[in-house]
Parts: sequence; structure tokens; C-alpha cells
Amino acid sequence: MSLAVAQDDPHHLGVLAKVGHEGPASKRIVTGYGFWIFLLSDMVMFSCFFAAYAVLLGQTAGGPGGAELFNLNNVAVETACLLLSSFACGMASIAAEVRSHLWFQVAMAVTCVLGLAFLAIEFHEFADLVARGAGPSRSAFLSAFFTLVGCHGGHVSAGILWLLTMMAQVYAKGFRADIQRRFLCFALFWHALDIIWVAVFSVVYLLGSAA
Repeated sequence: MSLAVAQDDPHHLGVLAKVGHEGPASKRIVTGYGFWIFLLSDMVMFSCFFAAYAVLLGQTAGGPGGAELFNLNNVAVETACLLLSSFACGMASIAAEVRSHLWFQVAMAVTCVLGLAFLAIEFHEFADLVARGAGPSRSAFLSAFFTLVGCHGGHVSAGILWLLTMMAQVYAKGFRADIQRRFLCFALFWHALDIIWVAVFSVVYLLGSAA
């Protein structure tokens, strides 16, 4: 059968559509794919910071190293806060899927509180190090430490601002398709920060304390 005849036959048009003419991907898929590309580029940047930290780990210039400076108990609490916030963010994703406004707001509020607790512990750690004369200008090791951990903290701060924006948008406009896509990007961002922090905890604090 010729293509012209097939195009005039509704049955064959349906067969052609099923074979390989499904149309473009949905906006949700395209948005998620594009945001993953951004996250991968962000992880490349963090990889450079990790590499610099590994190289400069022993460059203390006669000053204190990680074993003298790091309090692993505080870092463990910090890590628990971020891991639990990622779990709460997952609960918010489920609430968004079922269009539950109440549970979405509750889960996002818990995510926000845990994120703020994480930042408070990190800020206290930085302030304590500076007060003890172990600021970023003290040695190359501390410069690499403050850059890597501070960059992650900056991302968490930006994520909390984004989180509050999403809460306000859902409260004012509901679960519209465009808001759902923005929340998808936020959830990917927040979970990626969780993954990066696990690497920070393992490489920076555990390796630094053992050095």
C-alpha cells in the first residue's frame, strides 16, 4: 500500500502513530531532563572543590589540621538534619502528586526547619573556627575547607529560599502544571544537595579527621 493511500485510511494512520509518531515529550520530562543537565554541571564544580581539598589536605602551614578542629558529633547531627530533610521533601513530593495541600505544606515546613537547623550548626562551626584563629586565610587546607563546605551551605540557603517560594505559590495558585514542574526541579536540587553532603561528610570530615 502506498503512503498516500495509507494517509487517507484512518486505520493505517492509527498504526503509523503507534509505530513511531508519538509526538514531542511532555514539558515535565523536558524540564526534568534540562534541570538534570544543570545539576550535573554543578556536580562538576563540586568535584573540582573536592579535588582541591584532597590535594591541600596536608597543607596546614604549621597550623591545626582536621583532627584538631572537627567535631564529628556536631557533624553527625548536621548530617542527620539534612538526611531527614530529604525524606521530608520526598513526602512533599508524594503530597503534591495526590494534590494534598495540607500535607504538602507540613512536609515542606519540616524540610525548611531541618534545613535551617543544618545551616545553624554549620554557621556555628564556622564562627567557632574563626574565633579559634582557624579562618580560611590561616592555611591552604582551611581555604579549601571553607570554600567547599561554604559553597554547599550557600546552595542549601538558596534551596530554602526556593522552598519558601514553592510553599507560597502552591498556597496561592494550587498545584498547577507549571508549579508542579518547578517543584520537580526543587526536589531534584534538594536531593542532589543531600548526595553531595554525604560526600562532604565522608571526604572532608572523616578523611580530614584521620589525616
